[in-house]
Amino acid sequence: MVQKYQSPVRVYKHPFELIMAAYERRFPTCPLIPMFVDSDTVNEFRSEDGAIHVIERRCKLDIDAPRLLKKIAGVDYVYFIQKNSLNSRERTLHIEAHNETFSSRVVIREHCCYSVHPENEDWTCFEQSASLDIKSFFGFESTVEKIAMKQYTSNIKKGKEIIEYYLRQLEEEGITFVPRWTPPAVAPSSETSSSCKKQAAALALAVPDPALREGLGSEPLSNPGGAPEPAVGTPDDKLDADYIKRYLGDLTPLQESCLIRLRQWLQETHKGKIPKDEHILRFLRARDFNIDKARETMCQSLTWRKQHQVDYILDTWNPPQVLQDYYAGGWHHHDKDGRPLYVLRLGQMDTKGLVRALGEEALLRYVLSINEEGLRRCEENTKVFGRPISSWTCLVDLEGLNMRHLWRPGVKALLRIIEVVEANYPETLGRLLILRAPRVFPVLWTLVSPFIDDNTRRKFLIYAGNDYQGPGGLLDYIDREIIPDFLSGECMCEVPEGGLVPKSLYRTAEELENEDLKLWTETIYQSASVFKGAPHEILIQIVDASSVITWDFDVCKGDIVFNIYHSKRSPQPPKKDSLGAHSITSPGGNNVQLIDRVWQLGRDYSMVESPLICKEGESVQGSHVTRWPGFYILQWKFHSMPACAATSLPRVDDVLASLQVSSHKCKVMYYTEVIGSEDFRCGLPSHSWATTGPTGGSMTSLESSHSGFSQLSAATTSSSQSHSSSMISRWRFC
Repeated sequence: MVQKYQSPVRVYKHPFELIMAAYERRFPTCPLIPMFVDSDTVNEFRSEDGAIHVIERRCKLDIDAPRLLKKIAGVDYVYFIQKNSLNSRERTLHIEAHNETFSSRVVIREHCCYSVHPENEDWTCFEQSASLDIKSFFGFESTVEKIAMKQYTSNIKKGKEIIEYYLRQLEEEGITFVPRWTPPAVAPSSETSSSCKKQAAALALAVPDPALREGLGSEPLSNPGGAPEPAVGTPDDKLDADYIKRYLGDLTPLQESCLIRLRQWLQETHKGKIPKDEHILRFLRARDFNIDKARETMCQSLTWRKQHQVDYILDTWNPPQVLQDYYAGGWHHHDKDGRPLYVLRLGQMDTKGLVRALGEEALLRYVLSINEEGLRRCEENTKVFGRPISSWTCLVDLEGLNMRHLWRPGVKALLRIIEVVEANYPETLGRLLILRAPRVFPVLWTLVSPFIDDNTRRKFLIYAGNDYQGPGGLLDYIDREIIPDFLSGECMCEVPEGGLVPKSLYRTAEELENEDLKLWTETIYQSASVFKGAPHEILIQIVDASSVITWDFDVCKGDIVFNIYHSKRSPQPPKKDSLGAHSITSPGGNNVQLIDRVWQLGRDYSMVESPLICKEGESVQGSHVTRWPGFYILQWKFHSMPACAATSLPRVDDVLASLQVSSHKCKVMYYTEVIGSEDFRCGLPSHSWATTGPTGGSMTSLESSHSGFSQLSAATTSSSQSHSSSMISRWRFC
């Protein structure tokens, strides 16, 4: 098991040469690092012009470990080999270290780099990464791992303090400037120059490429060798330690590492809009910084956001007038911590009337818009107050709550809303103040609390009657001048008072069902589950030859094989019985099988496209120009990965595969459309484009002049498969 760490970029607002002078004072020993006992120089090289200086040291460490463990291991000290490669011409220092003691049982590797800040040549950047691979250690592997991670994170925290300590020491000695390296005035002889060039060439192989680094942290990833991996992006893509502290808060070194690695993973795999750092951090906090769990839930949320177009809800959706008049909730200033404050007068709200007048979907969409507005307000308050604000406070007034609020459809709608918000807006609720809770409240709490995360429940403060006015009450969290007037405060609150929704606004069950369906299908996409031995299939009837079938789907979970078949006769509709062989009911989506088991390929139906294997996290767009009328079947089938193929997958695919080990269920989100040939232009030079993907191939666009589907298409980096009558493109999604 490999434990890994990756630091953010730490910036010293001092020139590189001064930082190097401070760094060299750490040797041969450093009193600020008690475990660093001593070091000896074992090898040293300096180029003739003085630009290159490589020094190798053997460092002696006194690890803070139980005496019994040291006795069993038979050592009192642990030795490391550290190689420092200073390039004064390029103004970089690369540090590589590995353990010498127990190297056959434990493999520890570290890589650090000091370099000039890309935007200010008088500042210095520092990055650090490390890996720990404990193969065996006398049965104490877990103990050694904990000790090693504790010692390492402790030293990381001290790293910047130590440099700043020696900078102050230099200043006290009157050293505030160290000149940059300059070439020697006299050129060396040709013989010497030739020798230096050979040495420099050999040295270039030994000095690590600054573009290489290890994506390392406290959770294991699928790179057991701990070998360096290529970095992604430019310095602008990297997180600065000062930025983290200013906008994200105080994080431990391992928490910073988790954030950086998850962010880097998204940059590699997600070709859409990258979530903001605050949002990534929320998912990590919600899963106690377990990267695998945070990655899985965040990918599901990104798929959900795309499916329901949540990113555009504030710009494209206007709440119905009924909600604006009778939904007793709204934003009201901020609490003492600077968090946005949302006030909800639940006791004055006619939940039954709102559900009967609007349906669940409109209520859910309104709550989503409130949460999106909350995220926006958090960003604004972070700028206003000059400190990280990533959550809001909710004040819920329950005066007026009674048994009518326990109407079953209303409670059902509330539970659904809670489920959606918990899954997609983790760690956004900073505090929930529940005021004037009546006697009926425990009944509602019993129904609702099982659906609320434990971490969220700990943020609830419940006050009965007028208890909120006493010590430990509202004034501890909200300034007196902004306490709403309906709570005996002095501030006018513009939140609607609610009240009963007129029954004349109620909808019939049929109207609500149609409205809910309309709201749901506005998302374009549908979800389906694919099981081992049970593919999902959809039927498309084509009347006119040369029509175009278009599709756009995301593989949300598992690996699938996508096929397209043609048949002259229509397959039998799936059985309604959920226990039947042709239909499987799944909470995660439908599963429909249309191809009868007695049908034979080549006799009853034929394949019109080569099978396409799609990996988890991929998005696929494509189209097929039909040659014959009849019935076309689009099929998503479970793909079983051969056991031997796991070791040859790219690193990111390994990570994706690890999320669905031992799973026999896949999930896809898809959209299809049939376009008439007269509305379709194919391959014309004036209406075509091409992109080149990792395979070096290209694809030609097929454009629709009248179809909304064309708006879903985008030029992306892709690997592609094309043939005379079809186009398929893919890109990484989550």
